[in-house]
Amino acid sequence: QVQVVESGGGLVQPGGSLRLSCTASGFTLDYHYIGWFRQAPGKEREGVSCISISDGSTYYADSVKGRFTISGDNAKSTVYLQMNSLKPEDTAVYYCASGYGLRYWNVVSEYDYWGQGTQVTVSS
Repeated sequence: QVQVVESGGGLVQPGGSLRLSCTASGFTLDYHYIGWFRQAPGKEREGVSCISISDGSTYYADSVKGRFTISGDNAKSTVYLQMNSLKPEDTAVYYCASGYGLRYWNVVSEYDYWGQGTQVTVSS
């Protein structure tokens, strides 16, 4: 019954902005985390950001800190990733994932459910 769906990707010029959305359903809130990962062609999937649904704690990769912001709207069961000052190296498929009781927020195997991915392309 658990479902994770992300959307909001697209084509944007360097320096531009995009906002990704992730909706999750069929889960309980206890010890729940939502993470954003990305994967570029030929590269490993890497953690971008994470938010604790329980207490609002947030985490960011060094490469996006200061440019990206993760937030949540519990009324809509939605987590957002606001991406500003985008760079060509941000180009990737972005995935939303759901996990519980995480030990490491940026490790793929910590998460149980994944969305289908949304393409973000940063190019002039």
